[in-house]
Amino acid sequence: MTWPRGASAGPEGPTVPAPAGVAAVAAGAEVAAGWSVGLDVGGTKTLGVLVAPDGAVGPSVRLAARRGGDGVAGTAAEAVRVLVAEAGLPAGSVAGVGIGLPGIVDPVAGRVEHAVNLGIEAAVPLAAQVSAALDGVPVRLENDLNVAALGAAHLLPDPAPDLAFLALGTGLAAGLVLDGRLRRGASGVAGEIGHLVHVPGGLPCPCGQRGCLEQYASGGALSAAWPGLGDRPAPVALFEAADSGDAGAVAVRDRFAGAVAAAVRVLLLTTDVAHVVVGGGVSELGDPLLRVVRARLDDEARDSAFLAAMHMAERVTLAPRGVPVGAVGAALVGRKES
Repeated sequence: MTWPRGASAGPEGPTVPAPAGVAAVAAGAEVAAGWSVGLDVGGTKTLGVLVAPDGAVGPSVRLAARRGGDGVAGTAAEAVRVLVAEAGLPAGSVAGVGIGLPGIVDPVAGRVEHAVNLGIEAAVPLAAQVSAALDGVPVRLENDLNVAALGAAHLLPDPAPDLAFLALGTGLAAGLVLDGRLRRGASGVAGEIGHLVHVPGGLPCPCGQRGCLEQYASGGALSAAWPGLGDRPAPVALFEAADSGDAGAVAVRDRFAGAVAAAVRVLLLTTDVAHVVVGGGVSELGDPLLRVVRARLDDEARDSAFLAAMHMAERVTLAPRGVPVGAVGAALVGRKES
């Protein structure tokens, strides 16, 4: 699948050039307000991107993370200033800033709590802190999976009013866009499919259950089953070993692919979304991951006319490489396009 809005495929994956408006601003031309900045905040880095009024994706920035409420807020404000300066935008051009981050996020109050990876436990009024540091620019918060889903929907080449973003990271969960809007759920946990029981009585999960899907289909589960060697990531080491014919690696890879396929099947059977976009650290494997998951879905469809009619394998794709999907989605939140 290719990705639009000026995206082009290269050896490192799709790239999105800066919109024409950036060059115009740098030359001193007048532009309308409506630019937004999106930030994807993680435990080790903050990714930021500038999005033009027409939705085109512009320059990006990557800054090392700082822990705690003050550290996160300071890094966020710094990222916005860097992007605005790099684009040569005049003061007042940024209409809003969106921030996607883990933890329990209250989008209405602009607070985040229990973001352990960020060094945040008690509730922090992060939106207000960042806004104050940026002289009152509106700032909105959203869960990191939700902004990734929004970003993926924005970048797909065809309209995507229904989409699930399946994140294969340390854990496993999905962000949902249904009928063109985020689906957070009554208590904010829509898409937490990682805690559906996949293997009754199976591996223990920190949530207190046993056999949760997260224990078989996440990057953390894969690393536990097949640790990487030296500085080579576990997914890369596993897939290379499987390709070389290592029977143990083949077994681990196939079990992982089956669990990811189960996650895809759950999302499609419960929401019937048009696309399941696979992201997170494991998705960096690229086509080899996509091939084994699609093959597993096709295998299961051979025994079921019902599943075959859903064309599940065709509805799975990978998040674009080289494009900060979560930051793009956060920028849409910042401009109230959520």
